[in-house]
Amino acid sequence: MTADAVNGTAPAHKPPAKPGPAGAALHWALVTLGPILAALLLSGAVLLALGTDPLAYYGLVLQRGLLSWLGLQETLSRMGPLLFLAAGLIVAFRAGIWNLGTDGQFLLAAVIVAAAGPPLADALPGWVALPLCLVLAALVGAAWSLLPALLRAYQGVNEIITTLMMTFLGTSFANVLVKLAFRDPATTVPQTRTLPVDDRLPRLFGSTISSGLLLGLLAVVLVHLMMTRTAFGLKLRVVGANARAAVHAGLPVPRLTIAVFALSAGLAAMAGAVDIIGTQGNVRADWNPAYGLAVIPLVFLARFNGFASIAFVFLFSVLSIGGESAARRLGVPHFFTLVVMAILLIVLALVEYADHRRRERMRA
Repeated sequence: MTADAVNGTAPAHKPPAKPGPAGAALHWALVTLGPILAALLLSGAVLLALGTDPLAYYGLVLQRGLLSWLGLQETLSRMGPLLFLAAGLIVAFRAGIWNLGTDGQFLLAAVIVAAAGPPLADALPGWVALPLCLVLAALVGAAWSLLPALLRAYQGVNEIITTLMMTFLGTSFANVLVKLAFRDPATTVPQTRTLPVDDRLPRLFGSTISSGLLLGLLAVVLVHLMMTRTAFGLKLRVVGANARAAVHAGLPVPRLTIAVFALSAGLAAMAGAVDIIGTQGNVRADWNPAYGLAVIPLVFLARFNGFASIAFVFLFSVLSIGGESAARRLGVPHFFTLVVMAILLIVLALVEYADHRRRERMRA
């Protein structure tokens, strides 16, 4: 008979041992790289079902999006707006806010900046006009997020529903503006005035790479440092972890909620501005790249880490630019990249669920 039995006490359960460096690295690879590989394999199976060689498709994706200098320039330019979107989503998700309205914020700001850009460029020097376009976009995004923010902060209305509704309204309103209020009368196709190439963001190193890439990198790094190294970021993470505990700790949760919406939507809107003043130059009717929903799985794969998000955004940019060329050459639907991202999101959800169950069993 043991001493515990004599004393009438049960032996204490030892906490599960933490995995070593090798185990932690293996776990990271399984939950981060595993979903990517699984999504590529499943997407390859879809290509086979469509009668397309998946190896040929992925080979063209790499050749166009990464291995050719022209394609690499397009890939790096594409990263600029995507990085702004990633920064906005990191702020929201780390604070426990599901801002799924980034596409509406992106497109509405893009249209307004496309309309305001040419007059500002005509009246002001570029070093004044371009920053004004970014500030204007941030204000548009923050204003468009105000209704979901107030409903979440003071009425507890689920922001998933309200931000998705605002996305539908934002994209529809943006198309109305392009076709009516901001339409360029000099063109037959409905679109805004085109910002001259000389008035857009500078190119890097004599290439076609937009300096929006540097702005996007700066945005992600600043957001990462804000969320991990500042008192304001700590408050947002406390609210995201447990809003009730934040209230008991005396934090102004409603005001912080509104601030999160404004920051997240402002960054998403700046993504639209960077795409216009850096690459596109105008907005055509019914244009909607739907970058916002595509970036969500990338941010989750990065575990809301800013530096990891940069790597995953680069991977998606390669897949996006290369996929457009591969689709034209092989007859694959041009939106197949979004199919790959949808499969990735489903696989990621399944992996997260399995990992959550594994952690629960270890704690039991």
